[in-house]
Amino acid sequence: MAKSPVSLKTPRPGRQSTLDSRPVVAGIVTALVGFTSSFAVVLSGLKAVGADPAQAASGLLALTVAVGVGVLWLSWRSKVPVTLAWSTPGAALLATSGTVDGGWPAAVGAFLAAGILIAMTGLVPALGRLMAKIPATLAQAMLAGVLLQLCLAPFKALADVPLFIAPVIACWLVMMKFAPRWSVPAALLVALVVIGISLAAGGTSLNGTTVLPAFDWTTPTFSLQAMAGIALPLFVVTMASQNVPGVAVLRSFGYTTPWRASMLITGTGTALAAPFGAHAINLAALSAALAAGEEAGPDRSRRWIAGFTSGLAYLVLAAFSTALVTLVAAAPPGMLEAVAGLALLGTLASSVSAALADPEDRIAPAVTFLMAASGLSFAGVGSAFWALAVGLAVRAVLSPRRPPASS
Repeated sequence: MAKSPVSLKTPRPGRQSTLDSRPVVAGIVTALVGFTSSFAVVLSGLKAVGADPAQAASGLLALTVAVGVGVLWLSWRSKVPVTLAWSTPGAALLATSGTVDGGWPAAVGAFLAAGILIAMTGLVPALGRLMAKIPATLAQAMLAGVLLQLCLAPFKALADVPLFIAPVIACWLVMMKFAPRWSVPAALLVALVVIGISLAAGGTSLNGTTVLPAFDWTTPTFSLQAMAGIALPLFVVTMASQNVPGVAVLRSFGYTTPWRASMLITGTGTALAAPFGAHAINLAALSAALAAGEEAGPDRSRRWIAGFTSGLAYLVLAAFSTALVTLVAAAPPGMLEAVAGLALLGTLASSVSAALADPEDRIAPAVTFLMAASGLSFAGVGSAFWALAVGLAVRAVLSPRRPPASS
C-alpha cells in the first residue's frame, strides 16, 4: 500500500506545535518595530500640515487603533499573516508639504480623500490598472526627493545641538552594525533618555492630564490645493511604496495577499480615522517579513497568529501614544526631526537605488527627484505633485518613438 505524502513545509499538528510561542513573540516584535521606528515621522508630518500637539497626538492614536483593528480582522478572516502599518512615506511627504489653503481641516479632508481612493482600488480594478501605469521609477524618485530634506535633519541638528544629537546618532550607528532591525528603536530610546535628562535638569514636569489618550475631532474641509498637493501624492506614495511592496513580501514567503479585502479595510480605516488626524494606513512592507518569515515559527499555517498578535500589540501601544507625544513635545529643538531622519535613511537609499536602476531611463527620475527635493510650491500646490507631473512630461518627451507599423 502506498504511503500518503507528508508535507515537508508544515509539521504535523501536535502538542509542540500548539504550544509554540514563536508566532506570538514575532507579532509583538512586529508591532514594536513598526511603531517605534517611525512614529516620530508621523508626528513631524502631521505638525507640518497644521496639526497642534493635541491634534497630532489624536492622529497618532487614531492611526495606531486603525492599524490594530485592521490587522485583527484581516489576519483572522484570511488566516494569512497580513500586517498593516501607517504610511511612513506618506508622513514624510506631509513633513515637506507644509500647510495648505484651509489649514489643518483641509489636510484632514485630503486624508479622507486618499482613504477613499485606496478603498476604490479594491472595488474598481480600473483604478488599480491606472495606478500601475505610473512608472515605479518616477514614484520612487518623487519619494526620494521628499525624503532628502528629512534625512538631512540629523546632521543639521548635530551642528546646532551636538550634545543632544551625537548620542542618538552614535547609538543608531552601533545598532546598524550589530542589530539593524533595532537601530531606530534603540536611537529613539536614547533620545527619550536625553529628553528626560534635559527635563530633569531644567526642573520641568509633565502634566499628568496630557498623557492620557484622547481623540480630537476635526471636521474635514476640501480644497483643490489640498487634493492636488496632499491627497493625490499621498495616495501614490502609499500605493507604490507600501501596498505593492507589501504584496511582494508576502508572496516571497508563499502567501497570497487578500488584495481586495486589504484595500477595502485600509481605505475605509483611513477614511474613518481621518477626522481624528490619521493620514493613511496600508499593508506593511518591511515589518511584514517579521510575521510571515521563519521567525514566526516553522508551521506556515499558524503564522497568521503573528499578524493577529501584532494587532493586539498595536492596541496596547495606543494607550501609550499620547504619553510619547507629550514627552517628545518637550524635546530640545531638532530632536524629533533627527530621529525621524534616521528612521528614513534606509528608505531614502532604497528609493534612490530603485529610481536610478535603469541606466537608459535616469533623466526623468533625476528631474523628478530634484523637483521634489527643491520644495517648489506653485499655485499653492507642493513639490511632490509637480515633481510627478514634470517627471511624466520629461519621460514622455525623451521616450523613443515607436516605428510605425508596417502595412
